[in-house]
Amino acid sequence: MYTKKRYSRKDMLIWTQRETFFFLALAGIVALLHEVFNLEWMQLPWVPLALVGTAVAFILSFQNNAAYGRIWEARKIWGGIVNTSRTWGMMVQDMVNNQHAIDPATPVELRQEIKTLTYRHIAWMTALRYSMRQPKPWEVARQHSANKRWSNLIYVPEFEESIEEAIQPYLNAEEKEYVLSKGNKQTAVLYLQSHHIKQLKDRGLIWEFAFLELEKILEELFTLQGKSERIKNFPYPRQYATLGYSFVNLFIFLLPFGIVPEFSEVGKHLVEQGQDFGKYFVWLSVPFSATISWVFNTMLRIGTTGENPFEGTANDVPISTISRAIETNLREMLDEDKEGIPEQFPMIYDVQF
Repeated sequence: MYTKKRYSRKDMLIWTQRETFFFLALAGIVALLHEVFNLEWMQLPWVPLALVGTAVAFILSFQNNAAYGRIWEARKIWGGIVNTSRTWGMMVQDMVNNQHAIDPATPVELRQEIKTLTYRHIAWMTALRYSMRQPKPWEVARQHSANKRWSNLIYVPEFEESIEEAIQPYLNAEEKEYVLSKGNKQTAVLYLQSHHIKQLKDRGLIWEFAFLELEKILEELFTLQGKSERIKNFPYPRQYATLGYSFVNLFIFLLPFGIVPEFSEVGKHLVEQGQDFGKYFVWLSVPFSATISWVFNTMLRIGTTGENPFEGTANDVPISTISRAIETNLREMLDEDKEGIPEQFPMIYDVQF
């Protein structure tokens, strides 16, 4: 249901076009110096360079696995929010009633209480997703020049509308003022939920056993919120990210000095065998070297963009879309007019946020 962008080869080339031009230029300069200016001493043995490449590949594999693990854990957390939210909506509708009421409420009052609890839950999701989108010093994917260009083309709801505007429809004026005055707004909303169901229990509109079950749901929401905040507030260890970045760039810089001489030697053998095209064979090292550099650089970029799954890039967990889908489900279960229910956030370039 919550699909991400289906990247094509063209998209990947556009995403890395500046680096690709650099790799081609670097390999071309080394080949030019080697062949035209006869600086054949500018070369590195291929075997140790290959060993370095193997080590860098292991580092990239570790980094990408760790980044994917963070993304997948975040997706499971928000999958738990989906399930728990639907459970909350169901239990509120069934457990708020006059069966054990000391002071029975009218059907209109009961419906209003159910609506208030449901809308306040939507306010909690809204506050949580806005919290997850708050920029952190270590979130640098959007600062990359290529990503900045994409950022101007995409639509991230939390960057387009303030939390005050987004949370307005779900809380009354007093609750809104209380929530917005707190540093952790999503926690403040859950406190309001707990106070509210306590009042309903005291009035007898919620049976004591039902009250305990609803408190368990709030406890689960606190747990899921804490897990999501943990991923947001604890960065991927910088020593691994920094070392990976340095090693990859070092390998990319050294790579042409190993590949160009190898292609030059192959070209000489071809010429000795009477193959005239052998004198030009060394220039094939330019696209070959650039291709290998592109692979290593792209894998590094993919790992970097996956380190922070709530940053607001095309590779993130689509928490805005998930929240809006839950809101739609809950409000439909309240039998609200579909025209009054907000539409799903738009997909830009097949990307959900």
